[in-house]
Amino acid sequence: MIPKHIAIIMDGNGRWAQNRHMPRFMGHREGAKRIKKIIQYAADSGVKYLSVYAFSTENWKRPQKEVDTLMDIFQKYLKSEAKNMLRDNIRLIVTGRKEGVSEKLLGAIKEVEKLTKNNDGLTFNICFNYGGRSEIVDAVNKIIESGEKNITEESFKEYLYSDIPDPELVIRTSGEFRISNFLLWQMAYSEIYVTDVLWPDFDEKEFDKAIDNYNKRDRRFGGVKNGK
Repeated sequence: MIPKHIAIIMDGNGRWAQNRHMPRFMGHREGAKRIKKIIQYAADSGVKYLSVYAFSTENWKRPQKEVDTLMDIFQKYLKSEAKNMLRDNIRLIVTGRKEGVSEKLLGAIKEVEKLTKNNDGLTFNICFNYGGRSEIVDAVNKIIESGEKNITEESFKEYLYSDIPDPELVIRTSGEFRISNFLLWQMAYSEIYVTDVLWPDFDEKEFDKAIDNYNKRDRRFGGVKNGK
């Protein structure tokens, strides 16, 4: 069974570089290259939605040089991959706050989203300038502005950044056992898989290991199966 939606916390780029006595930005560049391969492999495997945690609302606290490098890598990624996404029937969406992001980068995001909006293959969701708490707070403020009453779980979801299904599987690389403010609402019943492999080394074989582990889980959603 292949999860319909897989979300990935791509951790370990900096450590990957430091382990090789390289500057941290080299790890981020390798991490961006890894994304390209995993997107295609996920699509070929039958995954319909792939979300990646690219830049959190907390990442602004990093050294300015590293932040600038991450912004530059994202800008270049959008420019280089736009035609490939169109060719491979991949729809891009970028979820997160716009505050603090340059107009140039926002324009590039909007351009690729528009270019790929009619693609019906894999939906690639880049969580950029994203925080789970921020998403919930922003949703609450939208509800207040709308004046809607008697909010249910289903109606609340309509105010989140995107309308894609909740992830069945969340993968975190680099061995850290925390969710780091990622998809707090959506992860309520996600299976979580943690691997010690650093993100730039997370290849197709490691992706398959995560899927195999997922298929060994007993997903009961708070209920029971066969009276147990």
